[in-house]
Amino acid sequence: MKGLILAGGFGTRLRPLTYTGAKQLIPIANKPIIYYGIESLVKARIKKIGIVVGDTAQEVENMVGHGERWGITISYIPQEAPLGLAHAIKISRDFLGDEPFIMYLGDNILKSGIDEFVRQFQSNKPNALILLTKVSNPQEFGVAVIDDKGYVKKLIEKPKKPPSDFALVGVYLFDKQIFTAIEHIKPSWRNELEITDAIQWLLDNNLKVESHIVRGWWKDTGKPDDIIEANLLVLEGIESFNKGTQKDSTIHGRVQLEEGSHVEKSVIRGPVIIGKNAKIRNAYIGPFSAIGDNVIIENSEIECSVIMEGAHIKNLEKRIDRSIVGKNVILVQSNDSPRTYKFILGDQSYVEIIK
Repeated sequence: MKGLILAGGFGTRLRPLTYTGAKQLIPIANKPIIYYGIESLVKARIKKIGIVVGDTAQEVENMVGHGERWGITISYIPQEAPLGLAHAIKISRDFLGDEPFIMYLGDNILKSGIDEFVRQFQSNKPNALILLTKVSNPQEFGVAVIDDKGYVKKLIEKPKKPPSDFALVGVYLFDKQIFTAIEHIKPSWRNELEITDAIQWLLDNNLKVESHIVRGWWKDTGKPDDIIEANLLVLEGIESFNKGTQKDSTIHGRVQLEEGSHVEKSVIRGPVIIGKNAKIRNAYIGPFSAIGDNVIIENSEIECSVIMEGAHIKNLEKRIDRSIVGKNVILVQSNDSPRTYKFILGDQSYVEIIK
């Protein structure tokens, strides 16, 4: 069995963070999102993974490499444009061959992994197995109608009146019949080959499609609030370690200090991750914060936030809360007169000032 991870797309809902990088490389608990998908596949004993890439192909390849980190083989499959999930499978035919494969959307995180999912496929041998979870807003997802045995009866993409609250999570297992299905479907109104249409073709032609319900939490990290929530969920499960140094500081709860990090005259309340060579001085770092490598935080307070590599935050009067600060961003409060705000912000940046 091979793995196929999708890492194309434009990441429009995460702008401005994705103007300068792939959405799948945004860090969750100081680890690129795509790593969680790769690790799930590796844990399920998948040794060969293809990654479908678009405009950010080189960046993804530079970050992920060719599998050496995990003892596997990773290949890259270029996609000319984000033309749908089924299109990504179609262009990957040479890599996938005729053996079963698992497709994993590169911006998903699953707490429980996919081991049970893979075992069900290997045991029951359906033509397709889809991963589902109950959601409160099914109109925003592909939705499945299933019977009491878990067999899929119908799929609908983002229905206005959902017949079910079971949403497709973005992890699928297929045998070679999916290629036949894709050859028989046409692009949707958004000019994409939809995976829901391909699976529906399997159903309409009396092929076997089963479902598997997610155990534990699942997170699609497609929007900024999702990044914050996923970061929180991952940090809930961390264990403490200290590879850095500290001086005149108080550390409570589960905190990870990476190599070269230094905490001085500060309070850290876990769960918190502080990256390599980060410097924390006269600061408060509150629960569910991920502080990236080479970050400097001085005379400021952070809580429930993602602070990416190289950011510099200094002398802020009020606490930063539930925020995402991109790479090498500088946030400094000056005491120069007159007291004014000075911003240099890219397209679609968001700033909220609360008095």
